[in-house]
Amino acid sequence: MFSIRWTIAILLLMGSEVSFAQPDQERPQTAWGHPDLQGVWDFSSDTPLNRPSEFEERAFLTEEEAAQRQHRTTQARQEQDSNPARTGSTGTYNRFWTDFPRSSKQTSLVVDPPNGKVPPLTMAARQYLDELEETRRGVDLDAPTLGGFVEDLGPRGLFVRCITGFNSGPPMVPQSYNQNVQVFQTRDHVVLLNEMVHSARIVSLNPGPPLRDGIRQWLGDSRGSWDGDTLVVTTTNFKDIVFEPARIWGGTGSRPGGEKLLLVERFTRTTADTLLYQFTMHDSNWYSAPWTARLLMAKSDEPLYEFACHEGNYGLENILAGARAQKTAD
Repeated sequence: MFSIRWTIAILLLMGSEVSFAQPDQERPQTAWGHPDLQGVWDFSSDTPLNRPSEFEERAFLTEEEAAQRQHRTTQARQEQDSNPARTGSTGTYNRFWTDFPRSSKQTSLVVDPPNGKVPPLTMAARQYLDELEETRRGVDLDAPTLGGFVEDLGPRGLFVRCITGFNSGPPMVPQSYNQNVQVFQTRDHVVLLNEMVHSARIVSLNPGPPLRDGIRQWLGDSRGSWDGDTLVVTTTNFKDIVFEPARIWGGTGSRPGGEKLLLVERFTRTTADTLLYQFTMHDSNWYSAPWTARLLMAKSDEPLYEFACHEGNYGLENILAGARAQKTAD
């Protein structure tokens, strides 16, 4: 568990991104006295999940290093426009589609363990990945293993099937586009509405008995409580196939073994325009130890936009193929 002192240190070291010292009126409250977390929040970031080895135990960048990272981010974004279309695809993503990530001085999103890296996987998880690699040799990441979508969703199947988003989780992790979440509050509920795949979690603040073990959901069962000014959301009862934020496949993915996953998220409004987000993954099926990541969300004046997801990314191809077949028949 992280202390208030550790939180203050993070916010102060992040410099111009956030002003920690603020009078109470800058941190709004609801009419019923709870901290007001409502609004649209941008959780994009160019900070890697795992700390690069050259930073060792160092949690923050120097001013010069932070400027260099921001320059690399800007340069990479500009280069996207010149990306050639992928063979066999309808095109590629350019700057229009992707968010411009915000920079921070954190060397990694992972803050615990202190080395800033996701702990090693369990032996069972490594064995699964080895077997999956052999089974799927030559199969694209976005394609199902032979046998179909039902039997095997594949490493990115939850996203390709439009079941969950690849950054909305839960937990939420920065990646690519539609990195926004809107928070709604009542006296006894909080709603977390993600822009990606427009998934909504309705979090009860007065939860009844826990769900039976046999009731499993893609987004789990989320229950909330207040720890001072911090909203704590605890989620259990995930389905076997679960969102995997640790970028095992170079990006987020999905994997089995979600039955034991316990996710604890913390939301703290530190200023009028800043929401501190932290999550801890407890999953003895997959990780050798729990781990915690942390990032700052920025208040956005933009609304959420409708997210259109093409299952399997073959929607447009099939539409064109059908139209051409009809034209030929005519």
